[in-house]
Amino acid sequence: MALTLSGDGTITGARGIAALQSVKTSGFTALANESYPCDTTSASFTVTLPASPSAGDEITFIDYAGTFDTNSLVLNPNGNKINGSTSSGTLVTKRQGATIVYVNATQGWLMYSSSLATAPLNVYVASYLLIAGGGAGGGEPAASSSGGGGGAGGLLAGTTNLYPGTTYSFVIGSGGAGSRNTGANGNNTTGFGLTAIGGGGGGSSLAGSGPGSSGGSGGGGGTNSAAGSGTIGQGYAGGTGTTGSGGGGGAGGVGGNTTGTTAGNGGSGYSSSITGSSVTYAGGGGGSFEGQTQGTGAAGGGNGGSSGTNATANTGSGGGGGYLDNSGTGGNGGSGVVIISIPTVNYTGTYTGTATVTTSGSNTIIKWTGTSGSYTA
Repeated sequence: MALTLSGDGTITGARGIAALQSVKTSGFTALANESYPCDTTSASFTVTLPASPSAGDEITFIDYAGTFDTNSLVLNPNGNKINGSTSSGTLVTKRQGATIVYVNATQGWLMYSSSLATAPLNVYVASYLLIAGGGAGGGEPAASSSGGGGGAGGLLAGTTNLYPGTTYSFVIGSGGAGSRNTGANGNNTTGFGLTAIGGGGGGSSLAGSGPGSSGGSGGGGGTNSAAGSGTIGQGYAGGTGTTGSGGGGGAGGVGGNTTGTTAGNGGSGYSSSITGSSVTYAGGGGGSFEGQTQGTGAAGGGNGGSSGTNATANTGSGGGGGYLDNSGTGGNGGSGVVIISIPTVNYTGTYTGTATVTTSGSNTIIKWTGTSGSYTA
């Protein structure tokens, strides 16, 4: 709809005249036949629609600051319906100017015109965190050698539109298994059409298999061996091994190199507050160094040692490297995780798989810790 601002403070649209209100920056209750510029620069907020609308009532909403695509405007039907559903509607298109009209109790409010091509009114925005399984630490297949720390699983964080009635499925990657040789890579985690790559296994010193493996984050190199590389946008490279081994890369930084008589520490993880509290995930595993100082894992990553310690489950962190003569094994990588945060007004309660559900502020958070799951919007 072409909207025209008149000198008397009204907006003329295709069906009539709506009084232009002051710019809104936080939640409010809308009145029929008025037009609201909404500024969501600071945060998404909710507009409560009239409780007792009449057929033909219209309301216009305008993306005042061009931020609906990053901080959506949520429309609460207030006991009525939007597009035939009792769920809230959401405006998510940048610079959108949308007019809704109340038709009847069966369909409720319908968007009949918009200044831009837009997603359906009932679409809503969720935040996500996808982390793949961490790589295992490398082991020691021969005397006087040390295994590198495992790389963290690839980490992807962002927002996505969810469409009512659509089922979104997830696969959560397991951590790699430690051994006396190069640690196994972690397994991929998938969801929303995205793939977080499993972490690279830590290197050993067995001929031909000393380097750390590449992955979401790279595994640390074994004694006198190079590190594995990370995946751009998901994690960092591992550390290089010299007289000792390197630490595995993390989602927040590269793994440490051997320094003097100290094995490399695991690369730093990624801090997320998607659950409402700050938690750090996807750290690299610590490298090992026979007879010297062992590397420390980060963000749940395993420490280096005579046998590397396992990473914490559902962190996607790397396992620690091992060094015990001819029998040192690397620690297992931590399994991955999928977390989504949904506006509680849109939460359907329909999910499958092993998951926990919590709330934080105005959002409901689902955290999957099994091997797979799904959510129906």
